[in-house]
Amino acid sequence: MSNKSNGPRVVELFAGVGGFRLGLEAAGWSTVWSNQWEPSTKAQHASACYIANFGGESHSNMDIAEAVELHKVGGVPIPEADMIVGGFPCQDYSVAKSAGSSQGLKGKKGVLWWEIHKLVALTKPKLVFLENVDRLLKSPASQRGRDFAVMLRTLGDLGYVIEWRVVNAADYGFPQRRIRVFIVAIRLDVALSDNLKGEDYFERGILPKSFPVAAYSSATTFQIAHDPEHISSHFNLDQPKSPFLGAGFYSSGTVYTAKPETRASNPKTLKSVLISDSEVPDEYWISSEKLSSWQFLKGAKSIARVAKSGHRYNYSEGKMAFPDSLDKPSRTILTGEGGSTPSRFKHVIETKRGHRRLTPLELERLSGFPDDWTRFGADGVEISDSKRAFFMGNALVVGLVEMVGAELRQRFFSS
Repeated sequence: MSNKSNGPRVVELFAGVGGFRLGLEAAGWSTVWSNQWEPSTKAQHASACYIANFGGESHSNMDIAEAVELHKVGGVPIPEADMIVGGFPCQDYSVAKSAGSSQGLKGKKGVLWWEIHKLVALTKPKLVFLENVDRLLKSPASQRGRDFAVMLRTLGDLGYVIEWRVVNAADYGFPQRRIRVFIVAIRLDVALSDNLKGEDYFERGILPKSFPVAAYSSATTFQIAHDPEHISSHFNLDQPKSPFLGAGFYSSGTVYTAKPETRASNPKTLKSVLISDSEVPDEYWISSEKLSSWQFLKGAKSIARVAKSGHRYNYSEGKMAFPDSLDKPSRTILTGEGGSTPSRFKHVIETKRGHRRLTPLELERLSGFPDDWTRFGADGVEISDSKRAFFMGNALVVGLVEMVGAELRQRFFSS
């Protein structure tokens, strides 16, 4: 797939298999450079999939920290762009980890935020558009909201105003209940030319226009007045809740935040993405002998355990829907979706033929990717189904990116 758009220019970081690019190009943007690197692994499957679909021109498969440093000294030319985008790695905030183990910006992958910061400082694009798990707004457990406060302050100090919004894809018609936080930073001169101010953000902001709701509640304002080092040590220390609500705006040290009211929607359902039973490979069907293992893992349970210290306790889990409802949007796809081993978190559906797992093509459809988008690598060799499922567990919902991209293009590049 080639990019024929002559629209505003994008640099795409942490590109994965190209969800940001797909959504933005559908909205008329042009990707001029991309980077995808998975640490601690020799095989770069996501980058290979990206190249298979978009070609290798202006695509970098190297550690982003090295790429930014080389760009700084003239070794790797990263083109000038109107916008930098990225779904930067979220493992240190992910709901798949317990709150106590989430390390936030201090974690191995959380520090990659600073590579985004360095590139923004070097190139000063008009816009920055980021995506992450919603836990970012309340990490780490000991200082709820500290990480996001550091991000707001440091990005604001580079000369940007920043919006954010927590969005459930199913609320906007998509067939997956995937909740993520979207962040848009606007260079101050661009925001001023648009007369965008904190007081009217909830009416005129980019994200409120992209993702409309009936109303906002619990609105509040507070200051982030200290330097990042002080924020790291003292922000919201030992408080039970984050001060950042599901929507907001930051400008010159002032935070405006509010809770978006639930939006009535008519989402697509899990049933809408399914292929016919005759097209499903045999390995996706669950035998009657193994069905009880799936039922046990999906059911409520309390298991006696002993900690390393000798402390005895009961590990409890609530009941999950089994099989998954076909008449509702799906649950969030997780990176462990692939493989035939019984799991509490994998999707299982029931059709006339029996119980089965979801295929990679169906997972692609749940996130808005074209059919078989992740099937091949750059060398034409097929990618394993488990790796394809992993890609979709990391992917964003393409249509949400298109909605934001369309609003940004109309607002700032329509002339």
